[in-house]
Amino acid sequence: MARLFNNLGKLGLALAVTGGVVQSALYNVDGGQRAVIFDRLQGVREEVVGEGTHFLIPWIQKPIIFDIRSRPRSVPTVTGSKDLQNVSITLRILFRPQVPALPKIYTNLGIDYDERVLPSITAEVLKAVVAQFDASDLITQRELVSTRVSEELTDRALQFGLILDDISLTHLTFGQEFTEAVEAKQVAQQEAERARYLVEKAEQTKKAAVISAEGESKAAELLASAFGKAGEGLVELRKLEAAEDIAYQLSRSRNIVYLPQGQQTLLSLPQ
Repeated sequence: MARLFNNLGKLGLALAVTGGVVQSALYNVDGGQRAVIFDRLQGVREEVVGEGTHFLIPWIQKPIIFDIRSRPRSVPTVTGSKDLQNVSITLRILFRPQVPALPKIYTNLGIDYDERVLPSITAEVLKAVVAQFDASDLITQRELVSTRVSEELTDRALQFGLILDDISLTHLTFGQEFTEAVEAKQVAQQEAERARYLVEKAEQTKKAAVISAEGESKAAELLASAFGKAGEGLVELRKLEAAEDIAYQLSRSRNIVYLPQGQQTLLSLPQ
């Protein structure tokens, strides 16, 4: 009986050891990942392992798992423009590694390759591109600046085995002196527009006064001409028209009493 238990114990120990060896010889590569094998005898192998469950030699080989999906990263940089203005720029980058270049990336840069590469090449490219533009041009030609940064940064990243899927300028600010100068310029432009409006208004008022004066002068000339042609007849006609209008207005009033000619009061008193 003791012998049976002894044999069962040995069998269990053998199974446990075998299970541990098998477990240590298996590794998984999930979706969106790739693995690079580090061999203690040969170093980093050139083969890139795809998704699934794979075997390795325990204690001799070790898998290094890489995420090959696009990941975002924001890189802030302070640089100078062509007119020596301080510019603060933040780039948002979507990056991923080139799968065939993973062994080289691990050998030269390590698993944290993005921390080592992206900040340095982003600062380098931004300083080179921004130095070609004045501070005001960075605002008015922002699309052109973004295109140049994207092209040069993409080419630079390829040298390190990185693919940049998207690059965008998310933040662009200037130094306090430049901001104050822009605000002062805007105020000056508004004052200039107001002054121009006042000048134009004064000119229109002056033109209206001139036209009115010319009209009155022309009317006076016409009246003088009419008087010269008609003599006193025109004056008498205007008097008759005025008297007719006054008589009409008085006839419509109830408080008006007509007196005979030569009588000054309502009652005729004896002389």
